Parts: sequence; C-alpha cells; structure tokens
Amino acid sequence: MAKSPKDTKDLADEAFLREVDDAVRDSDLKQFWNKWGRWIALALVLGFGVLGAWAYFENQKSQAVGDQGEAFIKAVDILDAGENDEALEQFKPFKDSDQAGYRALSKILEGNIAIEKGDKKKAVSTYDDVINDRELPNAFRDFALIRKTMAQFDDLKPQQVIDQLKPLAVPDNPWFGSAGEMTAISYMRLDKEDLAGPIFAQIAEQEDLPESLRRRARQMAGALGIDAIQNIESEDDAKDEDQ
Repeated sequence: MAKSPKDTKDLADEAFLREVDDAVRDSDLKQFWNKWGRWIALALVLGFGVLGAWAYFENQKSQAVGDQGEAFIKAVDILDAGENDEALEQFKPFKDSDQAGYRALSKILEGNIAIEKGDKKKAVSTYDDVINDRELPNAFRDFALIRKTMAQFDDLKPQQVIDQLKPLAVPDNPWFGSAGEMTAISYMRLDKEDLAGPIFAQIAEQEDLPESLRRRARQMAGALGIDAIQNIESEDDAKDEDQ
C-alpha cells in the first residue's frame, strides 16, 4: 500500500529528529573544538602573555602568564589524547583562576567530560557555574548555555528550550546555528511548523555555519514548504548583479 504524503513527511521528520538529536548530543563540541579549540588556547596564551596582559594580569608578570598558557595547552593535549581523568587533574588549577578565559574553558571542558561519562547532573552544574559567572565574557557564558541545553535537551519541555535559547536563536548571534536548530526542533514538537520552517531556512543561508548543519536545515525547510536553496540562489544572483 502506497504511503500518503503525510506519512512520508512524518517518517522524514522522525528520521531527521533522530539525526539531529545525535548531532546535538555528540558532535557539536567536537566540531567547535576541532575548528576553534586550538585557536582559543593560542589566543589565550598570546592574549594573556603579550597583547592582553594589562587587562587580565595587571599584577602578574608576563612570564607567569606564559607558564599558565603552556600548562593549559598541555592539559588540552592530554584531553585530545583521550586521557580524560588526567586532563581533569591538569585543569583543576584553572577552575578557580582569576583569569576569566582559563576559568571558563576549564569548567566547560570539565562539563563536557562529565557528559562523556554519563554524569549529566555534574555537567549541568558545571555549565551553570560558567553561565552565572558575571565576570566572564558573554561568548563563554553563551557557549555554556548551549552546552547545558544540549545536555538537557531530551528532558526539557519544548517551550523551555525555546525560552532558554531565545537570546541566542537569532541570525546575528555567533551561536545561532546550534540555538536555532534546537529552537526549530522544539517548535516542531509543539506542532508549530510555521515557526520552525523560517528558522531552518535562515540556518541554511548562513555561509559560516558547518555544511552538515546547513544541509539538514535545507532538508527540513524544504519539508516544511520553504525552498531554502532557491532563496540562497536568489541572494547570490543579487550579489552578482551588484558587482
């Protein structure tokens, strides 16, 4: 017996949601760290050791800053090697550091290790420490909120996810990709496909987002009646005409 269009769409939605749930739980941090982790660590070393010493280390010598930077990168290397317990030990001195960047990253990475170990409660508590630390730059606090929401995604009600991510689920926010996707999925779970579709389309149009994320967004926007590919091509044609 042939499937109706509605049945086909429901199956596509279910498969997509499974794929995104897996991506939300497993791949986002890896993509983030592979792309930016080393640069963040190096930026901390250079920024604290040379360019940003006056902001973070007014009362410390630059040599001490350099030593901390080397120690932090060593801890990251240990984490990259899969030695989570040893990495946790190496990150301990940074958790209570008066240097904002080291403090934030060490706690976020501790939370990520807790997720890998299946300790969701510990992870959420660690992310909350970062979110509630008003001395930290918003970039770190927002990333911790993304990670916290991902950890709780299966346990939160859809409206809770939407409300929690509202400040980040806008196209000009650096975390729009992850926040927008989780928000759109939550709208779908509330049967508000008219609100989910435009968000997927906006994600598909963001050239600086991972192609895997944009591909999923294009597929879902299309399934919800929005031709994101045509929208992107129209924008590209307009740019060509302007040039």
